[in-house]
Amino acid sequence: MSPPPRTALVTGAGRGIGQAVAVRLATEGYRVALTARSADQLEETARLCGGKTLVLPADMLDPAAPDAVVSEVERAWGPVAVLVANAGAGDSAPVARITDEMWQRQIDLNLTAPFRCLRRVVPSMADEGWGRVVVLASIAAKRGDPYIAAYTAAKHGVLGLVRSAAAELARTGVTVNAVCPAYVDTPMTDGSVETIAATTGRSAEEARRALERKQPVGRLITVDEVSDAVMFCVGNADGGAVQS
Repeated sequence: MSPPPRTALVTGAGRGIGQAVAVRLATEGYRVALTARSADQLEETARLCGGKTLVLPADMLDPAAPDAVVSEVERAWGPVAVLVANAGAGDSAPVARITDEMWQRQIDLNLTAPFRCLRRVVPSMADEGWGRVVVLASIAAKRGDPYIAAYTAAKHGVLGLVRSAAAELARTGVTVNAVCPAYVDTPMTDGSVETIAATTGRSAEEARRALERKQPVGRLITVDEVSDAVMFCVGNADGGAVQS
């Protein structure tokens, strides 16, 4: 009798990168648990996945959400073998105009929420002797750009979290990686384009071209390119969807 497929949990799975990663994991044979704030978007992702999915609407800004979501997955399918911590968002403002609330939201969503998810799944992964954690960081984790100081600080922090956790878990069979794309062609980038246009007087087309010119390849990254990078991390050393 064949062993059951491994279980993956994707946060921010309703659209963009999270949706692309979830579909790719399902295609590779994983059971995929999907979480994000919008139930409607999650249902669409589940439809695209086509395989066995769990739809678990939750807001990762809620401190209780990571534990609650993982507990639901464990009740249905057992331990999470692959975590893709993708939920996140960016705010744009000059440093002098960043409010305490804006700052805290960026830290909570882009750093603390991935930490809570990682903390929750790592013990069972280590017990199983196999696990994959992939955090969607950003090129902002490696450099500083103007007007996104809070987002950049959070992403620098999450990259530090990943590096430390990877070193700690290196001998357990659990890998922890971060994927750090530049601007990706997603609804989040659409929001950045709208903000640039509104604050600079440029047209949306001009704002989008400005972001494209920031990329060495001269265009926005595609969600499929990001999902390729995520799957490379998942497949590191032994990434089969079916347990051995």
